[in-house]
Amino acid sequence: MINKGDIVSVLDEPISGKVISVNSEEVIIETEDGFEMTFFVKEVVKIKSGEMIIPSFEEVNENLKEKEVFKKKPKRPITKPKERHIPPMEVDLHIHKLVKSTKGMTNHDMVTLQLDTAKRQLDFAIHKRIPKIVFIHGVGQGVLKEELKYFFGRYDNVRVSDADYKKYGLGAMEIYIVQNPK
Repeated sequence: MINKGDIVSVLDEPISGKVISVNSEEVIIETEDGFEMTFFVKEVVKIKSGEMIIPSFEEVNENLKEKEVFKKKPKRPITKPKERHIPPMEVDLHIHKLVKSTKGMTNHDMVTLQLDTAKRQLDFAIHKRIPKIVFIHGVGQGVLKEELKYFFGRYDNVRVSDADYKKYGLGAMEIYIVQNPK
């Protein structure tokens, strides 16, 4: 309890002085420099012979709860960042998926059609900013696979790797399109 005539120090401020008057909530003190200042009772502590009376933990905790700085702000719902596990675009280059019948087509015609389809799909993905494409070429003799590697090697912003073995086996390659090449 703070009374008139007590020497007090202000919390959170380097101010101390003699109590001039006290009411239920406020204290008017005369500082060492001769100024009169008003503070709330809970903002000052009594000093005895140059030493502070240490308030109890409960008093400190109660005063801190009342201060606005320590009041908990209501929690906002946390929005999660966009999931990065978008399934890749798949392009099946098996010839029977591209044409109804291969009748009258040479092997060269088939590979050319498959490469044209791969080029068209890759250009579409670059234009639409699709980051990954899986080209399913099949196992076979490896002619289409080698042609695709050569073809994709001509692009600067494309990285080629084998596709997921568990899902595609040895018959597919994954293309990663670098969206902002340096």
